[in-house]
Order: sequence, then C-alpha cells, then structure tokens
Amino acid sequence: MALADARAVLPALETMPAEPAADAGALVRLAAWCGHYSPWSAVDRSASPRIQGGAIWLDVTGCAHLFGGETELLRDLTARLERAGYSARAGLADTPGAAWAAARFAAGMEDQPWVIIPPGDVHAALMPLPVAALRFTPETVAGLEALGLRRVGDVAKLPRAALAARFRDTVAARLDAALGRRPEPLSPLPPVTPHFARLGFAEPVGRTEDIARALDRLLAQLCAGLERAGEGARRLTLTLFEPDGGTRRLAAGTSRASRDAAHLARLFAERLDGIEAEFGIEAMTLAAPAAERLEAAQAALSGDRASGDDNTGRLIDRLVNRLGPARIVRFAAHESHIPERAQRAIPALDGPGAASGGPGAADDAAWPAAIRPVRLLSRPEAIEATAPVPDDPPVMFRWRRVLHRVARADGPERLAPEWWRDQNAEDSAATRDYYRIEDTDGRRFWVYREGIYRPDAHPAWFLHGIFE
Repeated sequence: MALADARAVLPALETMPAEPAADAGALVRLAAWCGHYSPWSAVDRSASPRIQGGAIWLDVTGCAHLFGGETELLRDLTARLERAGYSARAGLADTPGAAWAAARFAAGMEDQPWVIIPPGDVHAALMPLPVAALRFTPETVAGLEALGLRRVGDVAKLPRAALAARFRDTVAARLDAALGRRPEPLSPLPPVTPHFARLGFAEPVGRTEDIARALDRLLAQLCAGLERAGEGARRLTLTLFEPDGGTRRLAAGTSRASRDAAHLARLFAERLDGIEAEFGIEAMTLAAPAAERLEAAQAALSGDRASGDDNTGRLIDRLVNRLGPARIVRFAAHESHIPERAQRAIPALDGPGAASGGPGAADDAAWPAAIRPVRLLSRPEAIEATAPVPDDPPVMFRWRRVLHRVARADGPERLAPEWWRDQNAEDSAATRDYYRIEDTDGRRFWVYREGIYRPDAHPAWFLHGIFE
C-alpha cells in the first residue's frame, strides 16, 4: 500500500530507504556464511525479493548427519539466523521448488520456523498450497486467481494445452520442476573444490593460538587428501565463520604445487594475528581451489628434504603472501621476434603459460648459446660502425670509446618488425640485421644494423649482447 495509507493504519510505522544493491550483497554474504552447513549454497534469483523476500538454496545431501540429522540442522540454522537478526523460514524437500514452497506456504510453522517434506510426499504436500508457491510473478498469480485457480492442485488438474495457450510454458515448467518431473539446475555460489576440510567448535574460539592450532588440523587433513590424489595445492582459501553470520576469508598462493603443511601454515601465520572476531569463530573451512600434479621427490642423503629450488619457492611464497601478488614478479618467456621483448614480468605465482605473445610470433624462448648470447644488455647501445654496404658486417666499431677491429663475422640474421603492432608507436621496431662478430682480442659481440640502406637514409648500428 502507499506510505500515507500505511501510516494512517499504523502511525508509529518506522520506514527506511530501500537499498536493493546492499540487500543483494548482504544475501550473497549470507549465502557464503551458509557454507558452515553445506559446501553448496546459492542465492535464489528466480523470485522478486521485493515481493517474496530473499532466499538461499542449500544442498545438504550428505551433510545432515554432521549436525545430528535434518531436523537438528534446520533447528540450528534458523536459530543462528534469528540470533543474527534475521527472520527466516526453512523448508527441506526432494526438489528445490518444493522446499521453496514449503518454507513460505506450508502449514504448521507456528511452533517452529521450518518444515520437512518426507521423501516421496512432494506431490501431496504441494497440492493444497496457493499458486504463489510455484514462484510465479505477481502478474501470473493474479491471472490464475482470476480464472479461479487458487491452489496448486487446481492448476495440476488442467490440461497442459489450455495452460500453454494462456500462460505459455511458464506455469507447466514451474509445476514440473517443483514435482521433480523436470530438472532444475542451480549454480552454486562458491566453486566446489575436490580438496576441502572443515572443523567446527563446540564453543566459539577467539585466541590466535587456538585458530592456528585449528588451521594445523585442517592442513593435516587437506594435505592427506592431496597426497592420496598425488597433487599439491597452488591456492588455498581459509574461511572463518562467526556466530553473528559474518565470514572472513584469507587466501594464500604458492609458486609451485605444495602439500607441505608446515610451509602452508607459515603463509597464513602473519595474517592470523590481525583477526579480531568480537564473538569468536564457530567453524573453519580450508579449500584448495587450485591444485596441480605433484610427483614424489627424492630426498637428499643428508636428510634435507628441501632442495635449493624448494627453498627459493618457499621464499617467494612468503614474500608474495606478505607484500601482495602484484609486488613480486618473475620473468617468463614471451613469444616475440624482438629479443628485448622475449621475456615479460608477470606475477610470481602465475603458472606456466601466463605470458603470451602476439599473433604469428616465433618461439625464440630457448636460444642456442652458439647462435644468440645468453647475456643481453638492458638496452641496445649505439655504436659507431664502419661497414661495406648493403649487407656486409662491420669491419670495425667503437663502443664506449673503445675501438674494436673485427676479425670474424657471421650473419646477417634478419628480424622483421612485428606486423600486428602499430608501426608508428614509440616502441615499434624497425627491420634489424644481426651479426655475430669476434674482434682481434677474441671477444665476441652481437650487433645489429637497424633499418635498410637507402640513398637518403643511413641505418644506425647497435650492440645488443655479449657472448661469454
């Protein structure tokens, strides 16, 4: 009704501005908190929250026994939501549609805010409910009631052709989904991870030491599962559930697959100190959303299981998780004809294949040492060269005020500019002719001529690398 009419009925009515975006965000956070009861939760977007309130789907298949049965699970869930300030009604049934209808329209909720439809009784439970229980829009509900169809049983008795002629397939589809005749796929909110561990507490814990010990137990359980699968974790997500409905998430990543519980615990250690849970933590979950194959490694005779590469990887992991993934980078091979573009800085935790090249780029990542030098200058340096034209190598050149006379030379190796780049851009490269040359003192250099000889233009020479 209009606000003026509502205040006429109830002068003490309290009002607040509607915030649909904030309401939707709160519902998503509440759905994430429901991961305390099931790893599969989703927000219901099939009905209008303005008319029928928000809803959250939970698939509790295989989870109810952890709480003492379905009744105890629903009792605990609704009680916690009520303490957190939410008015909630819960329904449990064989199908999502039947559970949704039972939560809103089933009788017998005066003493308890939940109802359970026994397996196989969905049809009998839905028939006496109003047609709004099938999640129709208000317009569809008004249209059905105008025809005298006020109960689900009234709709179920009509021929499908008559319903489709007036309401298309909407009514029949909702009815079949609620009765289990048609599948109703729902997308869970968090991704389901194969490696997952959960720990609940009899009483909420708040000390950092207790949370750290609980994390050690979760890591032991998770790493055992990873070992059985022959995998190691690349990313970990630790979720802390608070009694008031809040959740806290801590994420950690590794530069390479790992199932070393002690190392993974150190990645979370510093951030655990910053957790301030006013009402404590009632449950914790640990998931590995990204895992890779991890083969067994041979231990050294000294008994040290960590090699030099392992120690480097652990140092990178600790730095990244302390300073942030964007602040620690590594160089990765990048497909490009231009040597100085053949590597690119990427986040240290990015896996293989993170660097990519443009279309048609050649894979020059693995250069034979005899063809191209391993050591390149940070930037090609200009040199003064004397060379016959048009394609002969230099006979002498001056670099850093030192004159080098060429004894031997090999080339040219021509590198054309990358055609997919804007040739007018500042970082565009011209055609290059590379030469491997050796001076009279036996030092070997990698030089190139930029551009092609023309009557009106003389190309420049640069030194790009040194052979060792």
